[in-house]
Amino acid sequence: MPGMIMPPPSWPLWRKEEFNRNKRLAVVGTRLVSETDQVRVWFTDLAPGQRLAFHLHVLDYFWTAVSAGKFCSHDHHGEILEATSKLGDTRHETFGFGEWSVHDLENIGGTPLLITTVELKIGSANQALPLPSLPQRFT
Repeated sequence: MPGMIMPPPSWPLWRKEEFNRNKRLAVVGTRLVSETDQVRVWFTDLAPGQRLAFHLHVLDYFWTAVSAGKFCSHDHHGEILEATSKLGDTRHETFGFGEWSVHDLENIGGTPLLITTVELKIGSANQALPLPSLPQRFT
């Protein structure tokens, strides 16, 4: 898990503060729609200009675009990814034991960005992290 990892010095203060608050937060979508012993299924719905705050991934997962869109993501290495997704685009991410990723997600397009993310609790090298009590927006 991220311990002493610090945000890049070039980031604005608000981004550094959010990163430090959330670098251990395993809330990877705007709404948890299902959880079993095997998976967590998240839905992310971002209007143009909205962001999903920094969050931590430790489980293998995949996401699928439920709509076409354009997004930007800042990660814990200081890298910035800008990309466009088409309906149905899917990406898989895997982590070895002790590996993780922290990033945010911002809708920089002109239409809602809709994504489904499935975290694999079975078969991942790391254990699922406990979730905080989720506010109404996440339930």
